[in-house]
Amino acid sequence: MKAARKTTRKRPRPARRAPARATARVRLAIAPIAWTNDDLPELGGENTFEQCVSEMALAGFKGSEVGNKYPRDPAVLKRALDLRGLTICNAWFSSFLTTQPYEEVERAFLAHRDFLYAVGARVIGAAEQGGSIQGRLDVPVFDGKPSFGPEQWKRLCEGLNRLGERAREKGMTLTYHHHMGTGVQTAEEIDRLMEGTDPKLLSLLYDTGHLTFSGEEPVSVLKKHVGRVRHVHLKDVRASVLELVRRDHMSFLAAVKAGVFTVPGDGSIDFPPVFRLLDKAGYRGWYVVEAEQDPAKANPLEYAVKARTYIRKKAGI
Repeated sequence: MKAARKTTRKRPRPARRAPARATARVRLAIAPIAWTNDDLPELGGENTFEQCVSEMALAGFKGSEVGNKYPRDPAVLKRALDLRGLTICNAWFSSFLTTQPYEEVERAFLAHRDFLYAVGARVIGAAEQGGSIQGRLDVPVFDGKPSFGPEQWKRLCEGLNRLGERAREKGMTLTYHHHMGTGVQTAEEIDRLMEGTDPKLLSLLYDTGHLTFSGEEPVSVLKKHVGRVRHVHLKDVRASVLELVRRDHMSFLAAVKAGVFTVPGDGSIDFPPVFRLLDKAGYRGWYVVEAEQDPAKANPLEYAVKARTYIRKKAGI
């Protein structure tokens, strides 16, 4: 009689852990610049802080960046936001590392950092304003754009690394906001900044609108730097207005007043590839709708709802 053959069962391989769904990793915010413009106070000057944050919540957003009408007392600001289920996710910081002593910039940065920390934000968005023309109505945005020399690049990169260290002291992330009319606007300039800074100390604030405005391809830039993206601005561009800006040599602020920007889904940018790339990379953080327009022409609540509906449909968030 033959002995029964001994068989061994293979243990099933443990299932691979699926990446967290985008809905669990990404939160949605909107910038107050659609209600009242920091650089052009006449745009939305009549709109109050209370109206702004109430309509943000009504449109279905959970976060906000900081505008010039927001209370500067953290306790007062948090109370108003808590009532509406909102939190602060970031705020613009103007650095002048190429034109001012580092110590002066750091003092201003620390005050900004501590305010953001107190209101619950853990991201800081910096943009170098040395030589910037973004706030000048009299300088064409494409013709007058500044360019940095070797010494300015050195000061900028070293200074941002040092500010990044100060951000980390609070467990915060310093991100860089590439912007029209500044020395870090183009894909080439973004590449140089990323190469010249420490990934542990400086991340990227990725802005679809500013890349498109500059003539860059947003998806190409994202593919190259998605690993360093820690904050996202979603703004669309009206291609017909952008053509006028180039043809008529308009300034950045004149372009804004003319309506070059709009909310996602209302312009020429193809957002689904952007959403897919960020999702595939496991992006964690905020998507911020930031589309400065004249609120007299583009009702802020109406456009906020339009943006929220589009993102839900196209990104599943």
